[in-house]
Amino acid sequence: MSSEKVKAYEERMIKAMDYLENDLQGVRAGRANPHVLDKVRVDYYGAPTPLQGVANISVPEARIIQIQPWDKSLIKDICRAIQVADIGINPTTDGTTVRLVFPELTEERRKDLTKDVKKKGEEAKVAIRNIRRDGNEDFKKMKKAAEVSEDAIKDLEDELQKMTEKFMKDVDSIIEKKNKEIMTV
Repeated sequence: MSSEKVKAYEERMIKAMDYLENDLQGVRAGRANPHVLDKVRVDYYGAPTPLQGVANISVPEARIIQIQPWDKSLIKDICRAIQVADIGINPTTDGTTVRLVFPELTEERRKDLTKDVKKKGEEAKVAIRNIRRDGNEDFKKMKKAAEVSEDAIKDLEDELQKMTEKFMKDVDSIIEKKNKEIMTV
């Protein structure tokens, strides 16, 4: 019984973790990562289309992303979309492909990025704590409505607390891993 009631909160915590992981994929770590282009939209026949939908994206070298559009007439639109997306890199083109060359990150920039990553981790932790709070409030409402015994409520709260602690450790390990990736030269 208790697991079913806690399951909904676990799903919400998993969504918070997924959001954090997706958010961190867009953080540049000195190496070319095609996920920095996930939010780039190209105007394709009047509709904003994800860059992945109009071009082949590859990483031929550690610090270069190569974008090969299926329709060569999109080169200018792709360059413009990348500049508008403000990912911090200016695209270069040879008329058939677009290249993004990632500069080496300075020590100062790496430290700034680790601060940003820690901030994103804290935001995820706050979201998880808010989910725990929502769960505890819902459990108290059940107790007031006499739907469940006081012992069962205590078990639910304990289970939710253990789950919260597990997710907090997961956030810490994700943040630590990303920071290590950023600080590796």
